Amino acid sequence: MHMTCAKWLAVPAGMLGLFLLWLPISLQAQLVLSFAVLGILFLAMTRPESPVFRLVTFVFAAILAMRYAFWRTTETLPSVHEPLNFIPGLMLYLAEMYCLAMLAVSFFMLADPVKRKTPAPGAAADLPTVDVFIPSYNEDPELLAGTLAAAKSMLYPRDKLAVYLLDDGGTEAKRNHRDPRIAIAAIRRHGQLKALCAALGVHYHARGQNDHAKAGNLNEGLKVSKGELVVVFDADHAPVREFLRETVGFFREDKKLFLVQTPHYFLNPDPLEKNLRTFARMPSENEMFYSILQRGLDKWNASFFCGSAAVLRRSALAAANGFSGQSITEDCETALSLHARGWHSIYVDKPLIAGLQPETFVSFIGQRARWCQGMLQILLLNRPFLAKGLTLAQRVCYAGINLFWLFPLSRLAFTFSPLLYIFFSLEIYQANIAGFAAYAVTYLVGSFAMQNYLYGRVRWPWVSELYEYVQSVLLFGSILSVLRNPRKPTFNVTAKGQTLDRSMLSPLARPYFLIFFLLLAAALYSGYRLMTEPVATELLLIVAGWNLVNLSLAGAALGVVAERRELRRNQRLPVRRHALMALAGTLHTVVIQDASFGGVSVEFLENAPAIDPENPVEATIELRRGGRSVSFEVVSRSRRGGGEGIYGFAYRERTPQTFIAIADLMYADQSVLQERLTRRQVRCGFFRGTARFALWSVTETLRALGYAAGLVRESVVPSAADAPIVVKENSASIPGRAAALPPILAGAHVHG
Repeated sequence: MHMTCAKWLAVPAGMLGLFLLWLPISLQAQLVLSFAVLGILFLAMTRPESPVFRLVTFVFAAILAMRYAFWRTTETLPSVHEPLNFIPGLMLYLAEMYCLAMLAVSFFMLADPVKRKTPAPGAAADLPTVDVFIPSYNEDPELLAGTLAAAKSMLYPRDKLAVYLLDDGGTEAKRNHRDPRIAIAAIRRHGQLKALCAALGVHYHARGQNDHAKAGNLNEGLKVSKGELVVVFDADHAPVREFLRETVGFFREDKKLFLVQTPHYFLNPDPLEKNLRTFARMPSENEMFYSILQRGLDKWNASFFCGSAAVLRRSALAAANGFSGQSITEDCETALSLHARGWHSIYVDKPLIAGLQPETFVSFIGQRARWCQGMLQILLLNRPFLAKGLTLAQRVCYAGINLFWLFPLSRLAFTFSPLLYIFFSLEIYQANIAGFAAYAVTYLVGSFAMQNYLYGRVRWPWVSELYEYVQSVLLFGSILSVLRNPRKPTFNVTAKGQTLDRSMLSPLARPYFLIFFLLLAAALYSGYRLMTEPVATELLLIVAGWNLVNLSLAGAALGVVAERRELRRNQRLPVRRHALMALAGTLHTVVIQDASFGGVSVEFLENAPAIDPENPVEATIELRRGGRSVSFEVVSRSRRGGGEGIYGFAYRERTPQTFIAIADLMYADQSVLQERLTRRQVRCGFFRGTARFALWSVTETLRALGYAAGLVRESVVPSAADAPIVVKENSASIPGRAAALPPILAGAHVHG
């Protein structure tokens, strides 16, 4: 049955829902109704590919939610004549209504997610010219070298592809800064990156000064380039060779298309994944947004620019005076502006870039604070729900995406509300066990079932709640800052590729410990009240259970802020590439198992040499593909686990040609990223996921307390230094990490 039939079914289903919403019934009848609705809901979930059954799940989940909202509004609010109860009770009620509103918006967004098929790019002579922008601020040269080499290696006619490094770290203003240390660092960076770009055949551009942050940098790139299409990659987002073949063809089919957005795929774990050790087996946080939500937005022509891994039409940007820079999330603001002008967007759900995400908790929170403040700036300054030119569906989608970032307010309300009754007996939520079971419990069951139905492949049970909690504690202040002055927040670059040489508590850990011990005290005191009070109220049982859930979240969060050491600077990607290795005068047939910006892991297929880790030996590796070959020199580093005859080799030096070889190794085959992504996207049932989360709550609490007490002692093991980046043509050697500046005489002033 087609989606048209499903739309027709929505009318009677919606009428049924409205009828059931206002139907006054007894608690027993409500319980029967709830179980009947849950039964239909679970039955419809057995056919996830059917549009009709998908609509049925939405309708009946909405019935449970609306019945809960009706009961919550009419029977559970404290009397307005009791302000100590009513005021916090109203705040909790508003937090719940916000969640219900966001649930309704998510149902609308996900009504019919789109899965795009890539069109043929067309004949080479008819392909549009493409300019690739890689904006940079303070990223390491090795990070930029890898991204530049990968961008330069994309499959596209050479005469129609130009790559630009837009360097905001070497601007004229910085090279002439009054502080000599800043000036010398900018001059050095300017010279090194200019030499690197020349050797790679890439355009280098540094503007006069850093006006309007990333948006201003991209707009400067528009001034110095002229391609019909513009591709934007963050400094740490290296594209696969097929990136343009998978995206450019869409622009030939739709002349009003301004954007083709692709997902951001990451090679490294975020702090939660690293510290809870889930990266290899659990779907990453971003997969829910990129694999589900963006496809849902695509249905309504509302998928938006995410700042990188995207192709945009220059003429559309020109019509909107370039990239928008009023907010610090220039990407979403730019898409909003162009959608309002009648342009179209498309989302391609296929990983075509490999990037890095923040690994330390400090940088993670800094990134999320920027996203939160930027989205709320758009909500307050651009008012998408009132923007002229948008369709009603686009208004709902944009408003929903922006409003989502108010989640810290609701999450903190849910965290602290139970304490008001446990410690002070304030009845801000008036209910008994029977009513709570008939309305709230069945609604929660339906809600968890819908979460698993919609997101089960990309999000395990309770993980969303944990991500929300760890962000909410520190984003609350960010929200207040925007509400006080929407124009105040400024753009901050997110640090990537950081390492930790020892395990330790994050500098931001203090409030998480304070909240944990507060909730623990509440749990103990509620237990004491249940055992000692002659007639323990049913409300106390409800609130005590609610607090235990919050305590579990707080315990798992302690594990997130207890940072495990991370010595690996370069993230490895499995590649399984055949190659030839010349070592000690002998030619060996090898398979390169994995590769990174630092080295490769090599398996000798036969006659494996005896390599002594204490006495490194040099070798040359040759890659062949499509009648061409690429060679680079390596030096043995260590024996690797995983099988006989497998050794690790580091690059002897990293020339621009070496980075071209690295790009050929790591990003030649898109299926490597797809397979790695698919392997993690495995459903975890509610009970299994809950058991796993309960285990985290205990073990991670103990680990964090061990860090706090100094019981965890790990020796500092420095990470191995990578070979320098050498640009022979310009006699410029660029270390993997920026070298320390030489001493400068006080008062000296340097001009670039």
